[in-house]
Amino acid sequence: MDVRQLRYFQAVAQEMNVTRAAEKLHMAQPPLSRQIRALEDELGVLLFERTGRSLRLTEAGRFLLEHSLQLTARFQEITEATRRLGQQGRRWFGVGFVPSTLYGFVPELIRRLRGADRHVEVGLSELTTLQQMEALKAGRIDIGFGRILFDDPDIERKVLMAEPLVAVVARAHPLAGRARHGVRAAELAAQPFILYPARPRPSYADHVLGLFRAAGHGLDVVQEANELQTAIGLVAAGLGVTVVPASVQRLQREDIAYLPLDSPGFTSPVIVSRRRDDRSPFLLQASALADELAAEELRTHAR
Repeated sequence: MDVRQLRYFQAVAQEMNVTRAAEKLHMAQPPLSRQIRALEDELGVLLFERTGRSLRLTEAGRFLLEHSLQLTARFQEITEATRRLGQQGRRWFGVGFVPSTLYGFVPELIRRLRGADRHVEVGLSELTTLQQMEALKAGRIDIGFGRILFDDPDIERKVLMAEPLVAVVARAHPLAGRARHGVRAAELAAQPFILYPARPRPSYADHVLGLFRAAGHGLDVVQEANELQTAIGLVAAGLGVTVVPASVQRLQREDIAYLPLDSPGFTSPVIVSRRRDDRSPFLLQASALADELAAEELRTHAR
C-alpha cells in the first residue's frame, strides 16, 4: 500500500462512484477499479460493499478513510515543508509536544520561535513522551515537551515546572460549588472517575493513578478516554469527575466547573527533552525561552 493507492481509495470513497472518481483523478475507470481491488487484496478485507452500481463503505473502509486522510494530509505538509527548506536554504527545527502542554506556555513558545529566525523552519509534531524520545534520537525533532520522566543516556531532560492539578466536575455536581475552597483527593476518590489517556501507556493516566495511590486512595475508574477534551465532555455528561493540569482551565465550558485540589503533591511536571550533546544555537535559544515562559506560567498559577 502506498500513498498513490490511498489517494485512489479516498477519491472513490468520497465520490461513491468509480466513474466520477476516475474523472476526478484524470484516469480511466478500469485501472482505478483494479487499483481498489488490489488494495483490498493486500489488506485482506473488503473496503466497499457493492450492490449493482452503488457503493457503500464497509466498517473497515470507513476506518481506512478517516485515518488515511490524516496520513495523506500530513504527507502533503511534509512534502511542502521539504520543498520550502530546499528552495530557501532554511534549516528545520522540530518541536514535539503532548497535547496537554498546548494549554500552557508552549503555544507562545512556538509563536516566538517561528518569528525568531527567518532561516529556520519550525515544524510541529504531536507525540507521546516516549515517542518524543525516539524522535529525538532519530533526529525527527530537536526538542520535546512532555509530562512523564523516562531515563535514557542519550537524552537530556529537565523539569521546567510542576504544574498544579485541578478537579473537573459537571456544573450540576454537588461539588461544583467548591470552586473557592477546593476539594480534597479523598472526596474525588469517592466519585466515579474518568481517566485519560486510555492509551498508549505509560502516560499521564499512570501519573494520576500514582498520585492517588500515594495519598492512600484507589480510584473507581468508570470510563477511559483517549483525548483530554473527550474526558471533559464525559464529565459534562455526568459520567464522573477527572483531574487536569491547571492550564486547561483556559478551555472554558459552561457545563463544567474547575476546582482547586486541596491536597499536597497533586502536580504534573512539564518536562523538556533534547539530545544530550546537541548545543546548536537555535536549540539553546529555544531552551532558554522555554525556561522563561515556564517560570511566567508558574507565577500565574501561584496567584
